[in-house]
Amino acid sequence: MVSSIESSVGTARKIITELPGPKSRALHERRKAVVSAGLTNGFPIYIERANGAILQDVDGNQILDLGSGIAVTSIGHAVPELIDAVSAQVAAFTHTCFMVTPYESYVEVCEELAALTPGTHAKTSALLNSGSEAVENAVKVARLATGRQAIVVFEHAYHGRTNLTMALTAKNMPYKDRFGPFAPEIYRVPMSYPYRDGMSGAEAAARAIKIIETQVGAKNVAALLIEPIQGEGGFVVPAEGFLPALSEWTTQNGVVFIADEIQSGFCRTGDWFAVDYEGVVPDMVTTAKGLAGGMPLAAVTGRAELMNAVHEGGLGGTYGGNPVAAAAALATIKTMRDRNLAGRAREIGEIVLGNLRSLQLDVAIIGDVRGRGAMLAMELVVPGTKDPNAAAAKAIVSYCNQHGVIALACGTDGNVIRLLPPLVITDEQLADGLDVLAAAVRSAS
Repeated sequence: MVSSIESSVGTARKIITELPGPKSRALHERRKAVVSAGLTNGFPIYIERANGAILQDVDGNQILDLGSGIAVTSIGHAVPELIDAVSAQVAAFTHTCFMVTPYESYVEVCEELAALTPGTHAKTSALLNSGSEAVENAVKVARLATGRQAIVVFEHAYHGRTNLTMALTAKNMPYKDRFGPFAPEIYRVPMSYPYRDGMSGAEAAARAIKIIETQVGAKNVAALLIEPIQGEGGFVVPAEGFLPALSEWTTQNGVVFIADEIQSGFCRTGDWFAVDYEGVVPDMVTTAKGLAGGMPLAAVTGRAELMNAVHEGGLGGTYGGNPVAAAAALATIKTMRDRNLAGRAREIGEIVLGNLRSLQLDVAIIGDVRGRGAMLAMELVVPGTKDPNAAAAKAIVSYCNQHGVIALACGTDGNVIRLLPPLVITDEQLADGLDVLAAAVRSAS
């Protein structure tokens, strides 16, 4: 099976039809009849198989993947270790429900999470299905353990699409519009956004803390929830010192510090977790996306005294920690270790940031280039200003797609291009993708 996949998908971008091709267009017509219109497709090509950083569509086109399914397939597509682990588990058993009859792989994943997440304190985990579930359960645990209700979140934040996580998410359209009423006791404060606020990390933290203490009251706050590098909100990298200052404040005030590492975790930023960069040790960490190489799995990992404060039966779910997904997670983590994908993420970051900064000198629409490891972005502006330029972002994504490269937009104003290549992407593939991206930027300029 592995050799068949490897032989049928090439290692380079190759376009043989217009995009989308005729078979993709026919499938899209079928989709319209039976799939909710509320689900959109950024690039309606229908994928048949994939390998490494290349996706092959039903028309035979080979597409370079710079999105990794939104930071999910960090170890690449059709990884032999993952295929073998999942195949073996499917042959053994696919489901029992861990809450009914448990199995070793669930425990092994929790052992890995305890070892990998920051801090040497005792930790326990609960395995779930999605990032939204992980965040919801982290909030549940924090409220129960502290006896408080208020949750502090940040401008530009994205934490999910369920009712509670919509309340935690900052952006209205398309995530929240007319879906309310939302869960109460959510308070939003300014994020450190160096390109737009010009503040040091300490200054931005002091501003946020003052608002919390004035408008909410520290004694009422159960948890402070933050993405160490924001995802959908624009790949905003806070100024150094911001996260440590917030962490110190939460410790002093008995507030649970929750790091949402769903998009930034598992080697994406050049460390196992984005908070590792400044040595921040959260009380709880939420993970998903890159955890299981494409299988649905999420987790909330936290200090044992917090996680174990929950009464029996207070956490769980029918599919949470499914054995096939757990096997995939163990294979994914092993692959990341064996191939030093954290180190590879740092190499990718050096290449891409150097390339984008050189491009920034030549075009006026790139206002900011930022990121860490292989979580990278450029913010697009109206030339001569810092006004968001969403039209340019849309044009760049369209150009890349038409030339067989998957690029993604994000940002509160829709004006940020984000790059999330598989960490196994080759230098040649990366150079090809950056060439197409540069042409797209020049075209949009």
